[in-house]
Amino acid sequence: KLTMLRTATWRKTMAWRVRGLAGARMFSTQKPLFSKILVANRGEIACRVMKTARRMGIETVAVYSDADAQSKHVSMADEAVYVGSSPSSESYLVIDRIVEAAKKTGAQAVHPGYGFLSENKDFYLALKEADIEFIGPRDHAILAMGLKIESKEIARAANVHTIPGFLGEVKSNEEVVKISNEIGYPVMIKASAGGGGKGMRVAYNDEEAVEGFARSRDEAKSSFGNDTIFIEKFIENPRHIEIQVLLDKHGNAVYLNERECSIQRRNQKVVEEAPSTFVDPELRKRMGEQAIEMARAVDYISAGTVEFLVDKNKDFYFLEMNTRLQVEHPITEYISGVDLVEQMIRVAAGEEITVKQEDIGVNGWAIESRVYAEDPLRGFLPSIGRLQRYQEPESTQFDLAKEVRTDSGVREGSEISMYYDPMICKLVTHGQDRAEAIKRMRDALDSYVIRGVTHNVNFLRAIMDHEKFLSGDTTTKFIEEEWPEGFQGIAMQQTDYDALLASSVLAHVRDVQRQMTLSGKFDSFDGERFVRERVARLIVSIHNEEYMVSVTIADDDSTIILNVDGRDQPLTVTSDYKPGHDIMKTVIKGDEQHILQVLETSPYTTTFQYKGTSIPVTVRTPREDELMQIMPEQEVIDTSRFVVSPMPGAVFALKVKPGDKVAMGQQVAIIEAMKMQNSLRAERSGVIKAVRVAEGDTVATDEILIEFETQD
Repeated sequence: KLTMLRTATWRKTMAWRVRGLAGARMFSTQKPLFSKILVANRGEIACRVMKTARRMGIETVAVYSDADAQSKHVSMADEAVYVGSSPSSESYLVIDRIVEAAKKTGAQAVHPGYGFLSENKDFYLALKEADIEFIGPRDHAILAMGLKIESKEIARAANVHTIPGFLGEVKSNEEVVKISNEIGYPVMIKASAGGGGKGMRVAYNDEEAVEGFARSRDEAKSSFGNDTIFIEKFIENPRHIEIQVLLDKHGNAVYLNERECSIQRRNQKVVEEAPSTFVDPELRKRMGEQAIEMARAVDYISAGTVEFLVDKNKDFYFLEMNTRLQVEHPITEYISGVDLVEQMIRVAAGEEITVKQEDIGVNGWAIESRVYAEDPLRGFLPSIGRLQRYQEPESTQFDLAKEVRTDSGVREGSEISMYYDPMICKLVTHGQDRAEAIKRMRDALDSYVIRGVTHNVNFLRAIMDHEKFLSGDTTTKFIEEEWPEGFQGIAMQQTDYDALLASSVLAHVRDVQRQMTLSGKFDSFDGERFVRERVARLIVSIHNEEYMVSVTIADDDSTIILNVDGRDQPLTVTSDYKPGHDIMKTVIKGDEQHILQVLETSPYTTTFQYKGTSIPVTVRTPREDELMQIMPEQEVIDTSRFVVSPMPGAVFALKVKPGDKVAMGQQVAIIEAMKMQNSLRAERSGVIKAVRVAEGDTVATDEILIEFETQD
């Protein structure tokens, strides 16, 4: 039996992680493991499952659609089977095709990952009929926990704390308004099936309840094929804390402690961490024991997650149970040293857990950031396109002995498609304590090279620097309260401006030095004198702020000294950066370390990615600046009379027609992208001149949808 020491030394902990579950003998072998499994998923989770299977000596089978024919998970697998066209409803959700692929390849078991068919009882039954093992819970547990109304009734019967609400199905606008008023606003209007933040709306009044009911029902039907809706009291300002459980077929059960998932946007988790800053040992024990009771109530086997809302008094309420592997499972793997995918495979194969609850400890701290192809500066609208340049932070893909981990399903050249979730990667860091894990996450985000699509690294980076996050004082309202008008970009401090100022000058100096070594170059008097005399006068512009700088190249050539007009103390910057490199690591003032990315260079401007944000910095000599002042300005085109699509997607609904009079703020269209519905509203009052699209049309970003009459 494995004995996990709660206060093991760091070296012993690392050695234990490298051995993995099999070496640690968490299970006693009852029968041979599978020789081949099919992974009924795509992207990062398919790759994640395959990594563990490969380490265990198990062959893997991938399934793929048209859009994924050249994808990373297909190339990782030992075999791959085509299952249909790009829409998931015609490929990854078609049970018969997945089962046939498993039979055709001789797979003895299927791992569903998360999403798609992972919580579909019919899929389980189809595999059972084909004598193929489902790596997950049994059908009755999937059904009971997959329908939120039934799951809450089971929780109440098992004496698990639940949220007050109406657990029947709501079928009309009139019922929505009546029940919401009986419960008392605010209420959560929620799809009974599925998860992942889809089919959920918070309403504070009757109007929001009616609109939320319609949107939740449409999203639920589109995502889960089930539009059953119920309503419960919305607990304001709670923490979202979940417990990872593991149960085998022999009646053994353990919980692997908690994950804090409070940082959410539209009920979609953004940043998770383990353990929680809010949970003490006594609360952890109470929540863990109730999570096990919840699992036992449905005769659960495999890895699962019981989610709770926790209020400021540390009272907690059952939210739902996810009968699958969670997106955020890596942070639990880090603090426990346990490979959850391996656990699922071994439980499915009939092995018995031998570890005891008292052996489960908490080793260090882990944080996960979900890196998405989306634009935080445009309301987090999804972005599609090809990854023209892609370089993950210095890390290893699933090795618990390393402190930075990237779970991704893409590589350079991969296409981010409109058909699937826009996640690029789950970026995970680990440290001996929370501060170390945060520091590693900052550096990893700063080093993450993503070109070709817009991404949310700037937003994730802002969270890592936020005072409330650093103090651990976060609730599910964190994003809404801290960015009430939407994310506007990072809040620049003087140290940030100094880092950009020094780094831009260093980049300029390195470029001038390189140019002076080229044969056949265009002669530059300023450049030659600068290289010869090692001093120059420059004007640097950042966000419309100008700095007059005297620059000196130090004798060691790796350090640049900047004397900024109006300042008493010089800035020094040291770096081994060379032109053409993506990453610039600098040391400012001898001890401030910064990581920047060089996105684009032009004769006078270098565009940096700094803390995830694209920032152009202009560096000119006084003469160049003088000439730029007389350059003509570009004409600005007025686009205010058009409504354009803010994202790629499909036109779900049009709410206006030519000749209609609309008021500012009135809903004019609904665009569906990544299975989420996005309402478009008029930014001006006026008369509709033309509607250029029809319902069901596929549209691109910035495509014109609606045109207003020209105003006098």
